[in-house]
Amino acid sequence: MINRLSTGKSWYKCFRYEEDRDKPGDVRNVMLVVASLIASVTFQAGVNPPGGVWQDNSSGHVVGRAIYAYQSEVYYVFLIANTLALSASILVIISLTYRFPFHLEIVIATISMIVTYSSAILAVTPDESVRFRYVIAAASLPYILRIFIQLFNMVFENNEKPESENSEKVVLNY
Repeated sequence: MINRLSTGKSWYKCFRYEEDRDKPGDVRNVMLVVASLIASVTFQAGVNPPGGVWQDNSSGHVVGRAIYAYQSEVYYVFLIANTLALSASILVIISLTYRFPFHLEIVIATISMIVTYSSAILAVTPDESVRFRYVIAAASLPYILRIFIQLFNMVFENNEKPESENSEKVVLNY
């Protein structure tokens, strides 16, 4: 393995997920750590936006508003992407902790985190710079996609069953 890493030839193949080698519990734990890191970073970026907030009311600025928000197009892209990443990571966390002890408390904590994030971005974003319906759509997108995927799998699950399971057996007695 050291030889592969030093030569640069397909070093990443050692780290790929392999169903036969990797235990489901280990994979879940890695995914929880990654999702938690993404949630932490995106939450912090929303609460404390890049560039900080204005400290005074001079030159037409408002105290507490994001400095970055005055470049409305790029701030808008940042806010949508950040919200989408936070929402997707929270969905992964909730999904991977389903049926765990204290799952209800995890859901309550993540909902509270979403409310805190929402109030923070509302507080630091000038009213005229962002249409919040797009932010709400970005926050909803991972959940809507997951619902559609689940529905799709349920509908087409019957089509994947072998013919013998879908049809009745005909028994002929002579």
